[in-house]
Amino acid sequence: MSSPIGRFEGRRHKNALVTAPQFELMIPISQHTQRWGIRREASTAAGDARSAGTRLKNLIYGTGILVTLGFGYLYITDTRASIHQWLVVPSLRLIHYDPEEAHHKGVSYIQGLFAFNLHPRERGNNDTERGDLRVEVFGHVLDNPIGTSAGIDKDAEIPSPLFALGPAIVEVGGATPLPQEGNPKPRVFRLPSQNALINRYGLNSKGADHVARNLRQRVREFARSLGLGLGPDGERAVLDGETGVPPGSLIPGKLLAVQMAKNKTTPDGDIEAIARDYVYCVDQLARYADILVVNVSSPNTPGLRDLQAVGPLTSILSAVVDAAQSTDRRTRPAVMVKVSPDEDSDEQIAGICQAVWASGVDGVIVGNTTKKRPDVIPKGYIMPAHEEKLLTEMGGYSGPQMFERTLALVGRYRARLDQGPPKDDSTPASSKPAQRTPVKQAAEKPAATPTKPAMDAAEASTTRDAARLKPLTPEAEAASKQPIIKIPETPFASSAAKLQASEVSNDAATSSDLSAPPTSPLSKSSVAPASTSAPSPAIKPSEPASKVIFATGGITTGEQCLQILNAGASVCQVYTAMMYGGVGTITRMKREMREAVGTKPASATS
Repeated sequence: MSSPIGRFEGRRHKNALVTAPQFELMIPISQHTQRWGIRREASTAAGDARSAGTRLKNLIYGTGILVTLGFGYLYITDTRASIHQWLVVPSLRLIHYDPEEAHHKGVSYIQGLFAFNLHPRERGNNDTERGDLRVEVFGHVLDNPIGTSAGIDKDAEIPSPLFALGPAIVEVGGATPLPQEGNPKPRVFRLPSQNALINRYGLNSKGADHVARNLRQRVREFARSLGLGLGPDGERAVLDGETGVPPGSLIPGKLLAVQMAKNKTTPDGDIEAIARDYVYCVDQLARYADILVVNVSSPNTPGLRDLQAVGPLTSILSAVVDAAQSTDRRTRPAVMVKVSPDEDSDEQIAGICQAVWASGVDGVIVGNTTKKRPDVIPKGYIMPAHEEKLLTEMGGYSGPQMFERTLALVGRYRARLDQGPPKDDSTPASSKPAQRTPVKQAAEKPAATPTKPAMDAAEASTTRDAARLKPLTPEAEAASKQPIIKIPETPFASSAAKLQASEVSNDAATSSDLSAPPTSPLSKSSVAPASTSAPSPAIKPSEPASKVIFATGGITTGEQCLQILNAGASVCQVYTAMMYGGVGTITRMKREMREAVGTKPASATS
């Protein structure tokens, strides 16, 4: 007979085989264990769901941050962004009350941003692709007719970032033979109500040697980027045109101009010493420049503007041209002279043009700051009292008020230069150059007497131009047929006389290459390197080539630039407009030019 316990053996309770005593104990234990397992599984599932939700949320946040940063980078580094004009420029003025300090900080900021590829730039390659703003200057087809004036980058610290803003020409300087501090500070003053400036810098410069080192380093870094090394061999290859780009700008369709001036301590009446100052700058800087600019028009250097008299100017420019001919590379830079807007009498303009033809200079930059104080804009506007007081400060004035004067001067210089060299030698014998031998070192003394009798001015300039013409080859003939901006036929409202579009086209078409020596023609930006060009004998022309005109002074809009081109200039240069409009000024002006001539803007930055 089985025991009572045995009757419960083998009985199952919820799949558990237990004895009677075990039955009472196991039931709560089994239920507790099952409930705990269910809760653990539910907790795990909930945790997994929360983890997946967190990961998804983090992914969305991270993607949003990256997209925001990406679009922010594209926006901030685009010259079309309005933040540059309406936030960056006012912030610099607020933080740095002194305009000169604000300018230096702006240059430093751009230089630092460029090192990390965070600098503002025009996006795309719209100028090259569209080709609607092209002009030819000194045998190079430029992407557009806008440049920056000297003074923005006095010591060649940021030429590459400036090119990135869209100009076809960047002018650095002015450089003096020896470093000089310039005039005492404060020496720059803002007139915000007029978008104008008054400055009396006095040609402060770190010296031609310092500027040359900066430009040489830029060339060598460019050579290294092409795998040519960082040494003199790579530099030589770039300067000799073997990389297919202009040796100054290093960018197809663009040119680098370097401005030069005499030291303040050089005696004003010693023309030979002044010529040596300029020649020393040529010797140091010409290798790295596409254009050399002789500044004889700064109002803040005593005696400098007196050099614009025909005699002294002819002597100085002749020495510069001769020195430029000896530049140690395959092609020589063009030479231009920058003249004052205050030397505006018929006699003064005629004398400057006579010196240009007699010396063989390739062109004229019309305009600089003025000692005069133009009327306020708009007429009748009452300036704030503190700005009214600033008008009494000595120095050169620059701003939109100068535009009408610049426009009129361009027309007058164009008309006078197009008359060609003087028919007879009207230069007084006492004012003719004492010598024409180029000065190679600052310490050398020019010859006391000419090595040969002075030639007739017309014959001399014709002979000189003939020696610099491109060889008569199919390539040269094709190069002379450059695209030109289509100027609107409807005349713009202006008090100055303007030329028709056909006249501007003819002026630009006749601006043949004056920059190349007869054995090595200056290559266009878009053609093969100079080393592949076969030299051909030059042919004496029936009449000298036209001189090139750049214009600067009061140009702030694209429509104004078109008026300047219509008056006979090839390039418009800006300075004060960028100080108030920011890094997007040139992009805006090109857009306005396209709107004025009726071409639709592309989606890319123009």
